[in-house]
Amino acid sequence: MPDVVVPCPAGLAHRTARATVAVTDTAGRPLAHTEVRVTQRRHAFGFGNIGFDLVALANDVADASADFDGAHGNLARLAELYVDLFNTATLPFYWRRFEPERGRPDTARLLRGARWFRDRGIAVKGHPLAWHTLAPQWLLGMSDDEVEATLRARVTRDVTDFAGVIDTWDAINEVVIMPVFTAEENAITRLAKREGRVGMVRLAFETARAANPGATLLLNDFNLSPEYEHLIEDCLAAGIRIDALGLQSHMHQGYWGEEKTGRILERFARFGLPLHWTETTLVSGHLMPPEIEDLNDYQIPSWPSTPEGEERQADELMRHYTTLLAHPSVQAVTYWGLSDDGAWLGAPAGLVRKDGTTKPAYDELRAHVKGAWWLKETTVRTDEAGRFTLDAFLGDYTVSAADSSADVTLAAGAPAVEARLVQTSGTSTS
Repeated sequence: MPDVVVPCPAGLAHRTARATVAVTDTAGRPLAHTEVRVTQRRHAFGFGNIGFDLVALANDVADASADFDGAHGNLARLAELYVDLFNTATLPFYWRRFEPERGRPDTARLLRGARWFRDRGIAVKGHPLAWHTLAPQWLLGMSDDEVEATLRARVTRDVTDFAGVIDTWDAINEVVIMPVFTAEENAITRLAKREGRVGMVRLAFETARAANPGATLLLNDFNLSPEYEHLIEDCLAAGIRIDALGLQSHMHQGYWGEEKTGRILERFARFGLPLHWTETTLVSGHLMPPEIEDLNDYQIPSWPSTPEGEERQADELMRHYTTLLAHPSVQAVTYWGLSDDGAWLGAPAGLVRKDGTTKPAYDELRAHVKGAWWLKETTVRTDEAGRFTLDAFLGDYTVSAADSSADVTLAAGAPAVEARLVQTSGTSTS
């Protein structure tokens, strides 16, 4: 049987599968001894980034200065770079900004943004449904019971309104610090003191699950200490269904290295849940001083990217992604920012410079995601039974012959798939 094989880099065999593809015509008859083209369309692994900037583009706004977290350069250029590399997007649902005036959420604009990504084959995640930071100020005058009811209503409304477009959510964010947060007064921290951490997780997860039973719901945190592990243990013991664990890795103070990252992976993989590295950054300028405990406390007027820093960033980024891909529990990695223009904390943490040119980190990542970790378009001739073997990265592929094609998914544990070709133009293949 003829084979279509993509060379598998060492340590990534679990990211690949081997399946027999049976190519048939529209009536299900085998297409024997037929030349077909095999093209990869999407990785099963989630290569993500935040899509905040491009919400404005989706809404036909020329000047995106009012967009969440700022407007960044040439949006059309950023869109091209985004779509060419990433297959998942995180969109902002920070409650204070999403609903600055009670009863007037930013639903229509965010929904257009989410559909823009979906229409380009990019899956979308909403971030976050419940969080103490950026909670609306208009909650402060409410009683705890009113805050709880309003939060539940918010979760139900947004998960319902976006169902089918956004079906993955950071259900609740940074719960470890939530009851003891002191940077500003907010009603969600007050509620968390009453309900406790597990109570808040239950509130967010069960409310979101009721609104969209098929949604993928994440517990997400930057605190990767044993406290987070204990929270997860307590939530699971309480019967709360968690679909995936979110781990943040903002490395403004320097790359963690393979050893530290490996230890974190093993500590959280023990729960048997998929791991999403939800917020990853590496800077391409000077590093934030190690004595800074809260990254938000580092405020400087200018933090430039440098040639030396960009080379370091590219090397560390690829080492980090390779480490994560090598661990079977990791399901997705989201880099936190495409451009330096407007990047979090003003850091040169983007993969694209302020002028729209790509840094070595972007180029290296793309060379792997769409190169070393990708099946280049290949032509193969089916055997007498109309079959060929596809041995490649897990994901979505198109099989085409003449004027007909079919989309197939290469998945783990599925040794056989059918590519029933559907005519796209001209005459039938039968």
